[in-house]
Amino acid sequence: MIVPDLPSTAAGVAAHYDELDLAYRRIWGEHVHHGYWRTGRESAAEAADALADIVETRLALEPGQRLCDIGCGYGATAARIAARHDVHITGVTLSAAQQQIADTRPSPRFTCLRQDWLHNDFADATFDRAWAIESSEHMTDKARFFHEAARVLRPGGRLVVCAWLEGEAVRPWEVKQLLQPICREGRLPSMGSRADYEMLAADAGFALTAYEDASARVRRTWTICLSRLAKALLTDPALRRLALSRGTTNRRFMLSLPRLIVALRTGAMRYGIFIWDKPLDGAAPIAPNSLPRRL
Repeated sequence: MIVPDLPSTAAGVAAHYDELDLAYRRIWGEHVHHGYWRTGRESAAEAADALADIVETRLALEPGQRLCDIGCGYGATAARIAARHDVHITGVTLSAAQQQIADTRPSPRFTCLRQDWLHNDFADATFDRAWAIESSEHMTDKARFFHEAARVLRPGGRLVVCAWLEGEAVRPWEVKQLLQPICREGRLPSMGSRADYEMLAADAGFALTAYEDASARVRRTWTICLSRLAKALLTDPALRRLALSRGTTNRRFMLSLPRLIVALRTGAMRYGIFIWDKPLDGAAPIAPNSLPRRL
């Protein structure tokens, strides 16, 4: 588990996305997640939709189900799924800026709530399916992230997680020059490995159904984002002020995109897509207070 020297909090994560809202919308787009390239000929928008569609497919949806989007961002992925299936989706985000835009989506089957997933107020067994696209990285307690997912899912429920991961056999210079700064600048309290995620999910009572290392499929995202940022710095005064102002607390993340490109190219960082199922036997997951605290 990679842990930066500067601790991050839920409040810090919320402030990060609120402050950089303009940059996220103009550079990353409405989905605020990686794209997934199967052929390499897809546009950035098509690739972002493709990742959302992969999650949708792996959720194995049925009519009438209740879903939770853990870290829903601007609600684009949830709204896309709600438009294609007879399901009801509740999304949660820490960011007031993200919630404001998510609330404008004309989908009667999608609701966005602003709350901390680690301290949510959902009743046990509320949802049939849940997913987290690049939000588990922001959780200050990853063990509790999985426990809460197990608690709010019904027996037989499914959790799909897309996550930035620490690579295998990472070299010391990659930790110091790539992974720790990425965590620090991106407000990630920690970055787990595939093994970390699988252990924590198993401790919460989940059974791993499938895993895909999608690193090669998604890494083009950051080259596109860097190109967009470079162009915007020349042509977009508002974004230029945001990126270059010393008053922008989180501006280092915008200016450190090359780090992410190198980390994915060297294998120091991986991108994993997990499918976990909650057993039908209804066995209760371990109570959070009895779990060893892990970042």
